[in-house]
Amino acid sequence: MTWVHDRKANAASLLLSAARVVESEEVRPDLVLDFDARGHIVRIEVLDARAMLPPEALVSAQAA
Repeated sequence: MTWVHDRKANAASLLLSAARVVESEEVRPDLVLDFDARGHIVRIEVLDARAMLPPEALVSAQAA
């Protein structure tokens, strides 16, 4: 698993797998689950990350 923060886009992602994303679902505002062809969650995306996440989560993430 890899935690990545894209400062320019103000988005953070938890990468669970290297599988290709074939479907995405916004499960609540600014929280997106990405699925592979088998229906497995492969990435969790947090949009508007600075508003949605505690600051220490963004500091500990890899910069993109």
